[in-house]
Amino acid sequence: MIRQIFLATTILLLPVLGFASDNTFEQYISGFTYDSRLEMKVKSMQLIDMLEDGKAVLVDIRFKEEQQAWGPNFGLKIPLSELPARLDELPKDKIIVTACPHKDRAIIAMSYLRSKGIPARYLTDGLIGLAENLRGDNALYFLKNMNGE
Repeated sequence: MIRQIFLATTILLLPVLGFASDNTFEQYISGFTYDSRLEMKVKSMQLIDMLEDGKAVLVDIRFKEEQQAWGPNFGLKIPLSELPARLDELPKDKIIVTACPHKDRAIIAMSYLRSKGIPARYLTDGLIGLAENLRGDNALYFLKNMNGE
């Protein structure tokens, strides 16, 4: 029952979100393939390499309170609810990787960005997975690479 209500609400909200009048999202969905499925995801270790190489930027899309309580001190902090109004803050020359603790909101953000023609991916293991991969020597090595040392 809850699932049916959620689905009905989502379908009713699509026009409000702009998806019904924007063919970009429909084109993205219509052209979706197995390659598209792989291309929309990135794991923490891949992201770390992409960040070190300057190819990507992390966008933390959690609520402001979550961002203030804990999280990475690199990347952009743009809550999901502010994303539409802050698109101009996203670099045009990098892959945008959206992240939240797990991946639910990151997938929403990635889908929204792709509907706007922005090459975005979501962090499959979330900020929790990223934190796990940036411990000890890995954190030291990452920070040295990010600071050009």
